[in-house]
Amino acid sequence: MRTIQIPYHTASVDLHIEDKNLKAVITAGISEGTAKTEEQIVLDALAAPIGTCRLSELSRGKKRITLVTSDHTRAMPSRITLPLLLAEIRKGSPDAEITILIATGLHRKTTPEEMRRMFGDQIVDHERIVVNDAFQADDFAFVRTLPSGAGLWVNKEALHCDLLLTEGFIEPHFFAGFSGGRKSILPGICNQATVNENHSYQAISSPHAMAGVLENNPIHIDMLAAARAVHVQFIFNVALDSAKHITAAFAGDLEQAHAAGVAFVRREAQRPRVTGDICITSNGGYPLDQNLYQSPKAVATAEACCRDGGVIIMCCACADGMGGSNFEKLITRGTVEEIDQYLASIPPRESISEQWCAQIYARILRKHTVILVSTFLDHGLIRRANMIPAASVDEALETAYAIAGRDAQVVVIPDGVSVLITKEA
Repeated sequence: MRTIQIPYHTASVDLHIEDKNLKAVITAGISEGTAKTEEQIVLDALAAPIGTCRLSELSRGKKRITLVTSDHTRAMPSRITLPLLLAEIRKGSPDAEITILIATGLHRKTTPEEMRRMFGDQIVDHERIVVNDAFQADDFAFVRTLPSGAGLWVNKEALHCDLLLTEGFIEPHFFAGFSGGRKSILPGICNQATVNENHSYQAISSPHAMAGVLENNPIHIDMLAAARAVHVQFIFNVALDSAKHITAAFAGDLEQAHAAGVAFVRREAQRPRVTGDICITSNGGYPLDQNLYQSPKAVATAEACCRDGGVIIMCCACADGMGGSNFEKLITRGTVEEIDQYLASIPPRESISEQWCAQIYARILRKHTVILVSTFLDHGLIRRANMIPAASVDEALETAYAIAGRDAQVVVIPDGVSVLITKEA
């Protein structure tokens, strides 16, 4: 009997599985870490930016500077990075008016309590912080038409400044290829219409809109065009291990620094496909497992390792509920086929906020049974979402055996967000 810890909420849950059933445990290599402190990794990257001069030089003479950062749904270690970034900016421009703009995309607004947890009291009490609200029309201005034909509307805080920079972290992303870099702008600080069209049914359906793929990815192409259009002059991105600690950092040019970070994460996260009858995964625990809306990220990783007709077990606390009223309405509006047919009929310009996660779930549920392990979400609601509820991962495994057979081969991906599955068997 093996015991495997699966990240869940702010801790983990124990999976107990017989050796004869366990085919593979797949983890990313980023957990190996480095001998340097996290602060030193950040400072080293800032001292040797890729493709640009130092941030202190870029900020020289600038009066209004906007720094875009991640929101409460991301594990960005801003308590460490933000003070160092602000200090570097003020080396070049001590009197600059700096705005920290929280990139929420279409998520709910970050609360003051969450800001203190993310940034620390010093920054919250002494810096100007603005939270993006994609639904507040007056906060946005039109910039240009994107390659897809979508209109680009961006938060004015990013447009009315002398220097725009972003911070974030890089990991595989289930339809944007990788997070980080350009993603801080779109969807981060765009209005709902821009985000919705970027995430349209047609874009999500592209064979290039998948984890690890940037080339010909229509979602990435628009995101990059958006970041170029608003003249992002400097990015700071990190890679994180399984404990959400910084293992590498990449600073500098929008494209060159991001490309270096992507290459590092791809090398560390990429693992060959191992196919099983049952695949067990999670969203890596808090903060990414706060709601069901975020959960397709890991479920899509499990999909790559689960045979057609197999069972996926997703451990997702959902302490914050479903994650969005539109997503809840869409994922519970009928059968999987009815949901997909409805979403396919929506033109790009009329895309509904959060429809993309319902679309991806519908795609996965067409071929797989999904069992959701959640101690917070109402189990009746889970059933209405075409999934099977379970109160523990062991209970879910027993249910999966009843479907796939007692001899079923099980693949475990403890953190499905951190792993990039290759096509090779």
